[in-house]
Amino acid sequence: MKAFVTGCAGFVGSHLTERLLAEDWDVVGFDNFSTGRRRFLERAVRDPRFLLVEGDLLQTDALQSAMRGAQCVFHFAANADVRRGAEYPRRDLEQNTIATHNVLEAMRVNAVTRIAFASTGSVYGEATVMPTPEEAPFPVQTSLYGASKLACEGLIAAYCEAFALQSWIFRFVSILGERYSHGHVFDFYRQLVSDPTQLHVLGDGRQRKSYLYVEDGIEAIVLATQKARGRVNIYNVGVDSYCEVDDSIAWICEAMQVRPRVLHAGGDRGWVGDNPFIYLDTAKLRALGWRPKLSIEQGVRRTVEYLRSNPWLLEAHA
Repeated sequence: MKAFVTGCAGFVGSHLTERLLAEDWDVVGFDNFSTGRRRFLERAVRDPRFLLVEGDLLQTDALQSAMRGAQCVFHFAANADVRRGAEYPRRDLEQNTIATHNVLEAMRVNAVTRIAFASTGSVYGEATVMPTPEEAPFPVQTSLYGASKLACEGLIAAYCEAFALQSWIFRFVSILGERYSHGHVFDFYRQLVSDPTQLHVLGDGRQRKSYLYVEDGIEAIVLATQKARGRVNIYNVGVDSYCEVDDSIAWICEAMQVRPRVLHAGGDRGWVGDNPFIYLDTAKLRALGWRPKLSIEQGVRRTVEYLRSNPWLLEAHA
């Protein structure tokens, strides 16, 4: 079997690429390296079954050519910078929604009928049901990122109906772990490396979040694509708990052995589109036999250890 992985050099995409190679797939990885790291592919490029294609999903000819011969697409390339959505309002449209349309069109041209897609729990906006199941009603969207991902889901479902595709849509909570280089744990760690005496925190620190260790997320993808046989298969992916931002700060500080003065900016959210409470119901995925192995705290601590062991990531963001 031949897989086509978009965002193969990204945080999650590089882990997925390695797992597919371990599962005896031939893998074509596609990435423009706008945020992906070549160092994340050090293992993959040593495997003769891996082919790296450097390209952009907005370049349709190159995309269609690179996808030729694939049996399944794993679409994990995206703009994930939720915080700056209002500053660059076209970015989510182009890099998420239009890029996904281009992927679907390339699938149609190449007669590829299976797609696994990385969506987000942000599509639920500020959910009124906690924990939030896949069947929860969608409220008004609160971020351009969430809106763009929901539009992607709609396009995928429509292509499944129009062209007899099969899809697996994964609504992830925030992902932590090795190769993590974007988000609050990274931001806090970088601040504390620069100045361990104080930490500036957006919001009041009481925001309730759920996080997932990256390898647990990869296991969910592999299991669902093997077992779920519907035309459009939608799964929440997360742990059965949540923490406050201040809880994660305490774990990070303990792991780094620092005791900073924590300065909260105030308010119940960190930025426009920041949902103050995210907690997904994962019963549907668990019914397939999936269980996360690491808790939120364990995932945070592993992330800090990875960042400590890989200072080049901080230098790359300097």
